[in-house]
Amino acid sequence: MQRPDWAPESIDMERPSVARMYDYYLGGSHNFAVDRTAAQAMVAAVPDAPLMAQANRAFLRRAVHFLIDQGVRQFLDIGSGIPTVGNVHEIAQRAAPESRVVYVDVDPVAVAHSRQMLAGNRNAVVVQEDLRNPEQILAHPDLHRLLDFDRPIAVLVVAVLHFVAPADDPAGVLRRIRKALPSGSYLVLSQAGDVGELHAERAQAERIYRRTDNPLWIRTRAELTELFDGFDLVEPGVVWVPQWRPDTPDVVEEPERAGFLGGAGRLA
Repeated sequence: MQRPDWAPESIDMERPSVARMYDYYLGGSHNFAVDRTAAQAMVAAVPDAPLMAQANRAFLRRAVHFLIDQGVRQFLDIGSGIPTVGNVHEIAQRAAPESRVVYVDVDPVAVAHSRQMLAGNRNAVVVQEDLRNPEQILAHPDLHRLLDFDRPIAVLVVAVLHFVAPADDPAGVLRRIRKALPSGSYLVLSQAGDVGELHAERAQAERIYRRTDNPLWIRTRAELTELFDGFDLVEPGVVWVPQWRPDTPDVVEEPERAGFLGGAGRLA
């Protein structure tokens, strides 16, 4: 396969990437044949997979608007993925131009494209690092150049935790991040949620993601709620993402089809 000019030499073009698969679900163009094959297998097993990605992206947009309304102007987006329409800096800086955004991702394609997209934006930067290494993230000079830890910071961990194994202690990772945050900061989480009646689809999804470098770890509402330890949950708590502060008050039909649970919490 010919390497596209946007693909860093260091990346493996023969192994699917969860970031590039997510880009495919959202209609992006920064993915390889191996990613599309894996994503199409996922869609065959779970036809709502693109809907899930879109519902999660809509949740991210609403969460950023909520945070802007609360006066937050600093964002740390960990596991930010490949840039597509509706990224955090686009949403936040459109509403409040002074907003500052630090993106963090482990995928070199996501980082390379973020750097290209953010060129000339003095209030946004990208760092290549893994969520499971919070000390390295929090010590990075680019982060400290942009974010003031004397003022509230919103930490966004959206559509990432289902790639963090229990053995990697996601609660401990988030606790270490929380300890570095000032009062008034927020944590926003979303991840693939356990839909009890879809056992066959879940098993197939887990098989597909085992072919990537990031196997899938689906969690229940109670398990995700526990990860907000130390934060005061914002209403309506941890819910299916279409139910989290929807744009209209209409009842959302079959919200579990979105597949993602999400919520936000504030640090007192």
